Amino acid sequence: MCGINGFVSTKEEDKTEISRILGEMNQEIVHRGPDQDGFFTESTPSYSVGMAMRRLSIIDLATGEQPMASDDGMIQLVFNGEIYNYKSLKDQLIDLGYKFKTTSDTEVILRLYEEHGSDSFKRLDGMFAFSIYDRNLNKIFIARDYFGEKPLYYTQQKEKFIWASELKSVMTRKSVKPPISLEGLNLFFQFTYIPAPFTIYEGIYKLEANHYLEFDCRKNSFSIAEIEQEFQEHKKEINFSEAKNKAHELVQESVQSRSVSDVPIGTFLSGGVDSSVVSICLAQQAEKKIDTFSIGFEKKSFDETDKSRTVAELIGSNHHEFVISEGDLKDNMDQILLNFDEPFADSSSLPTYLVAQKTRQQVKVALTGDGGDEVFGGYNKYYMGKMNNKYTSLIPRSLHNVIIGSTAPFLSTKDDNRGFRFKTKRLLKAVNYEGEFYFNIMSLGFPRNELKEILKDKFLKADALDYYKSKIGDRNKTLQDFRKIDQIISLEGDMLVKVDRTSMLTSLESRSPFLNKELWNFTSQLPENYLMKGWNKKYLLKEAFKKYFPEDFLNKSKKGFGVPVGDWLRGYLRKELLSYSDKSFLNSQGIFNTEVIIALINNHISGKVDNTFRVWTFFCFQKWYKQTYNHSKN
Repeated sequence: MCGINGFVSTKEEDKTEISRILGEMNQEIVHRGPDQDGFFTESTPSYSVGMAMRRLSIIDLATGEQPMASDDGMIQLVFNGEIYNYKSLKDQLIDLGYKFKTTSDTEVILRLYEEHGSDSFKRLDGMFAFSIYDRNLNKIFIARDYFGEKPLYYTQQKEKFIWASELKSVMTRKSVKPPISLEGLNLFFQFTYIPAPFTIYEGIYKLEANHYLEFDCRKNSFSIAEIEQEFQEHKKEINFSEAKNKAHELVQESVQSRSVSDVPIGTFLSGGVDSSVVSICLAQQAEKKIDTFSIGFEKKSFDETDKSRTVAELIGSNHHEFVISEGDLKDNMDQILLNFDEPFADSSSLPTYLVAQKTRQQVKVALTGDGGDEVFGGYNKYYMGKMNNKYTSLIPRSLHNVIIGSTAPFLSTKDDNRGFRFKTKRLLKAVNYEGEFYFNIMSLGFPRNELKEILKDKFLKADALDYYKSKIGDRNKTLQDFRKIDQIISLEGDMLVKVDRTSMLTSLESRSPFLNKELWNFTSQLPENYLMKGWNKKYLLKEAFKKYFPEDFLNKSKKGFGVPVGDWLRGYLRKELLSYSDKSFLNSQGIFNTEVIIALINNHISGKVDNTFRVWTFFCFQKWYKQTYNHSKN
């Protein structure tokens, strides 16, 4: 686990200067790899190459240094992540006559590339972002894993192509802050995050999950292609009992492959279905007691440590329980939010950072339950999607408009409790007769039709979603459609960004056994009612593992990492919020419709209407904007 940086220049550069630039980029991501750094420099008459990394040592502590080179030095590699099937790949390569100098997964990537070229990328099971410089071809290959667990940013300037694990490294090469991307801006205010390939900056992009970039050093040009996976075909008429046994087998195998480590490892144990299943699998496979970590809240309405305690007692783990206060969340807020380098308004990042910080004091690696909802169909929005299809087939649009108008007074909420009225209002507002429902229900900020109310015309990008629709097609009606949309947009853009940035900020490696491409492939071929039976979400997963838990334990509801930001915005954050919505400041920005924003905030602060999601989204953007452009040379 580490972070990588690199650039290609169109001219011959002094190697000392290349190293200096790489050193500046590396310095920005020391938290990703505090154990070691490494550099490769190449200067030719027609171009120069620099690649660097910061290492967090997890596997092959003694001989896994990077950059790593082929025997003849013609191929160089820097790598961020873990390859979980590296041992089986290594055995295959040994059978082909390859010799290995280390026990690292890094060398396996290198040798596999020597044998198969870019076709090797599809053979990797893991979380990764890496760059390979191939002198034989005068090309750079940059690849990102199937789900996008590890980040990769890139930009092309006139004389340089730059890539990095975090946006902050790219920004060291910008003398002037780039303008705001219209796509990035509109996507952020709709989703509260920005999915690949866009960023908040014009001209800077994220490499999409399951893609690789091929850069020609001599031509100073690049192309991007999807990694064409070769999945196993599963039995078409599989019955539920067979599916249950196969799911159990695949989850166990995934936990086992993701627990390979030369350093101490534990699990995040929230007490929910996913983290409980991962913890019990690891405990069954381990030779000694495992370490489990959970976070509790002083505010009892947010605290669920009793569930994690039940599982910890069940598996006999060394359980570490940390109780945090609102003060702990507040004290770390600026550090956490600004570390994302672009606007990011998922408030659960605050407690996620704190549990990572506490866990890192005991272990270097933690398994998580992330991805279980996407893989096994666990979100409320999945059956909301099915409800929309039923609703729009029975209720004419004209009647729906009457329902919205007549129920509005009864569904208005004044506090940040996100209960029945809040969820019902959200569902009704998301109803759509043109196939936009699922995108609306994903929109935790401002649905697309409301963006025009807050953004000035010149900052509106009405077709920002069209890029994703072109990838997904017209499919927006079935559970499998919803899961695919989530994989491309919310999993890559929100969940995995949150986990990567918060855990790596503490130098902790987080691994997600549910994010296994073969497991995803398997569940994607199953009948929908295996995953979601009526109102019972994650039905297959629960049935596969219920024998290990007390009766009905896996059917208990879970709140998740709730944070009372709506209350904070009325309380201790009020002064800062009002500074961001000051009329002169808004007018100088020229981005927002001033009167609309001021009314939105005043209604929230006064308690007239609970606008938590919208105001928090605005607040996070303004915090980023002020930090970024107030320090600009513009």
